[in-house]
Amino acid sequence: MTKIDLLAIAPHPDDAELGCGGTLAKHRALGKTTGIIDLTAGELGTRGSAPIRLREAQTAAEILGLTIRENLGFEDGFFTQDKATLLRLIAAIRQYQPEVVLASALRDRHTDHAKGAELIKTACFLAGLARIETLHPQTGQPQPAWRPRAVYHFIHDYLLLPTLVVD
Repeated sequence: MTKIDLLAIAPHPDDAELGCGGTLAKHRALGKTTGIIDLTAGELGTRGSAPIRLREAQTAAEILGLTIRENLGFEDGFFTQDKATLLRLIAAIRQYQPEVVLASALRDRHTDHAKGAELIKTACFLAGLARIETLHPQTGQPQPAWRPRAVYHFIHDYLLLPTLVVD
């Protein structure tokens, strides 16, 4: 098991880097374990392509010194908050047992950012319910319930008043 102290979860490759990359780098420099889970490959993006974005994500993971970088492969633009999607994300949260999750903004111009934030927030809560059964993606073993201590949302596009700033 790889326990992650600070886990960013975002809809597209590059969202976490742009929204909280400095926070991830700072905490890594302080000796914390860090990681990013991308929900999609960003295949609908108008800048670049999914293969390019995935290569860039891997390079960013190396630069940031991430412990893990994973892509859940949900469909860009069309992922939904349904049971199957939630269970995959809950399993990932339980697999890495993050203390803190950094998620995309709850309100944003890009619909994937806002609906991704709601999905992440819901999955973090549900991951703590013992009656929801998930299996570890690699071992197939039942996973214990796990809820992050905190979920914080990082700003994307809209100018929002932050309630927490990391220097």
